[in-house]
Amino acid sequence: MYASHADSGSPGAAGVPLLVTQAIAKSFAVPVLKAIDFTLQHGEVHALMGSNGAGKSTLCNIIAGVLPASGGNLELRGQRFQPAGIRDAEAQGIRMVMQELNLFPTLSIAENLAFGEFGARAGILSHGRLHARARAALATLGLEDLDPEMPVSRLGVGQQQLVEIARVISRPLSLLILDEPTAALTDPQIERLFTSLRKLTARGVGILYISHRMDEIRRIADRVSVLRDGHLVATAPSGALDSDQIITLMAGEKAVDGSTTTQRRTPRTEPASPVLKVEQLGRRGAFSDISFTLHAGEVLGIGGLIGAGRSELLRGIFGADRVDSGGIRLAADQFARLRRMRSPQEAVRAGLGLVVEDRKSQGLLLQASIAHNLSLARLPDLHSRLGMMDTARETELAATMCRSLDINYRALDQTLWELSGGNQQKVLIGRWLLKALPILLFDEPGRGVDARAKARIQLLVRELAAAGKAVVVVSSETEELSALADRILVLSNGRVAGEFATGNFDESAFLSACFRFYSDGTQDRHPGGESSGKPARHDRKTTP
Repeated sequence: MYASHADSGSPGAAGVPLLVTQAIAKSFAVPVLKAIDFTLQHGEVHALMGSNGAGKSTLCNIIAGVLPASGGNLELRGQRFQPAGIRDAEAQGIRMVMQELNLFPTLSIAENLAFGEFGARAGILSHGRLHARARAALATLGLEDLDPEMPVSRLGVGQQQLVEIARVISRPLSLLILDEPTAALTDPQIERLFTSLRKLTARGVGILYISHRMDEIRRIADRVSVLRDGHLVATAPSGALDSDQIITLMAGEKAVDGSTTTQRRTPRTEPASPVLKVEQLGRRGAFSDISFTLHAGEVLGIGGLIGAGRSELLRGIFGADRVDSGGIRLAADQFARLRRMRSPQEAVRAGLGLVVEDRKSQGLLLQASIAHNLSLARLPDLHSRLGMMDTARETELAATMCRSLDINYRALDQTLWELSGGNQQKVLIGRWLLKALPILLFDEPGRGVDARAKARIQLLVRELAAAGKAVVVVSSETEELSALADRILVLSNGRVAGEFATGNFDESAFLSACFRFYSDGTQDRHPGGESSGKPARHDRKTTP
């Protein structure tokens, strides 16, 4: 490991560290953090870097009291610290700004800034005091031009992010955790944030800063720690590591010779007919100028960092979100028509199916039966002209699919919430298989399932391709992509940053592509321009 370094000019750096973690571990179904030894000094900005799933957010959640550690100890200002929850950590001056916004869109800016600490006397709220406090908080980030009475819903995503940060830094603070704080911000907004962070560190506040943007790390951080697969693999002064060194540390020694231990699928060599052409597809604030061709019998992987626009791209193709530019062409009409899907229903009629990332809120009816969930895509075929449901046929189809996918269940009429996550995921996939569509889009198909279920799902994807289906798979797991896909398209900050054949896959080059459009300060930071803000998170609409 690189030698630890502290800024000797930081307040408190010569004395007791602000935070020390000793062999911190965390396990869910599998170990996520493994014996993390880490130090944060007073007045230091310490950046945490690592690939998706490396353990960065989990470590910060433990420090902030969101999650309990499974093992190890924390020390805060030299004293044993074991937060019982978020409020316990906040009482010690530890506050965290998460990547997802925690604002109430129907409340005003002032009400959001003071939420939880209104300070009402005898049940009477002083709006004058509320607005004065809001104006002071907004001033910390140069947002004096915002009206405290304005509903948060009227703000852009970047402004909402700054309001969220202002809410946190305007309160008593000794340790600030920022998880991807600039993902929604334009360059001028980032400068405002950095100015405020420098003022905080001058007062001795320690900052943990999670980011994928290497140019920002070099500008704001004193030290960098790199996590890989739950291990802390390096800590060094931010100026001591260049981008290539950080990527190598994130990828591990296995990336040096371009090999991994993953058993990969043999890439396709035979020619195949194209079935889908995506041409310069774009959605403002999410992704731009995406073009590729998908072939029958092919698995196309889509990789990139969280927030790169991968899920949004699938939703744009499928019509769950409207796109602003470009379109898709389909083999069904000899690619004659450039079209944009206006709804998931239109996409299904055109032969596309989407296995969504969030199965519980977007894909499944948890209170409905297994049979009903499986048959949803076939409802028009199962109803008579008089609207009567052919329950015998529904049961037959559901039972056949459960056998095919090895779904573990007690009865077809039991509610879906009784099944494990892996079996729920197989039900979601089975729904589309019953529809027999030629093009299937999978968004994180192995997320939240156990190893056995994940292996079965991966085998199923390969079987679909072998049967002539055209498959697109989004995954945050590099090994999963390299094992499943014939080729991998990499998105970086909403743009295509590279394409890789998996026969000679180089993980280091793959990671470099993931960071490509995050690592400079150009106006390409956000697809669609400065006002577009953060790559749009998919909304919570349920798709069929």
